[in-house]
Amino acid sequence: MGILAISADERVRDVRFSDDSLTVDLMDGRTISVPMAWYPRLMNATPEQRHQWEVCAGGFGIHWSEVDEDLSTEGLLRGAPAPRPH
Repeated sequence: MGILAISADERVRDVRFSDDSLTVDLMDGRTISVPMAWYPRLMNATPEQRHQWEVCAGGFGIHWSEVDEDLSTEGLLRGAPAPRPH
């Protein structure tokens, strides 16, 4: 009996927003959805600023230059919110 090995590909395919969440589609078909409240810079950005994202870090990161925010698929998969200022 053969086993089909499915390869995980955590590179970013697409990014989208709702009123309260950030959703990232990965190349392997998975979708990550996290609360927008975890990322205050994105939550406070205009819709236009949120849509000005670009893939970085070899496909494993997302960068928003206008709001100075960078997220990684690794952090999103771990459920890591942005660090809070002290």
